[in-house]
Amino acid sequence: MTDADFYKNKSLEEMTEEEWEALCDGCGKCCLRKYITGHGKKERLHYTRIACNFLDLNTGKCSRYNSRLELNEECIRLTKENLPEFKWLPSTCAYRLLYEGKPLPPEHPLISKDSCSVRKLQVKNLINEKDTDEAFWEDYEIPEC
Repeated sequence: MTDADFYKNKSLEEMTEEEWEALCDGCGKCCLRKYITGHGKKERLHYTRIACNFLDLNTGKCSRYNSRLELNEECIRLTKENLPEFKWLPSTCAYRLLYEGKPLPPEHPLISKDSCSVRKLQVKNLINEKDTDEAFWEDYEIPEC
């Protein structure tokens, strides 16, 4: 069992696997499809309301979490080692926030002690990618997460 305030008392590198997994609030934003426009300094990342087909739109959880890496070649496992490469993570992401030395938001389940509080962070009106065509992703763009 983990210490309830482990995220305040440990660095990301010191966390156990259980603590690392507990940082994920289940907002599902990392499972949203994104696209890039521009090049170099003008490059811009765009988030959409289009979710990976494995994202349960009701719970915000991956329906195939344990096998997601084998089933979806675009899914990447976030680790302590590769976290610095994930600059695209949503601004509310606990991994990104702690990496940047920032506090978790009040809606994070580790703060609120309520697993449903994350719903405030979830993007509304999501659709699964099987229900749209990649050519129209820009029609589903949302403000930066």
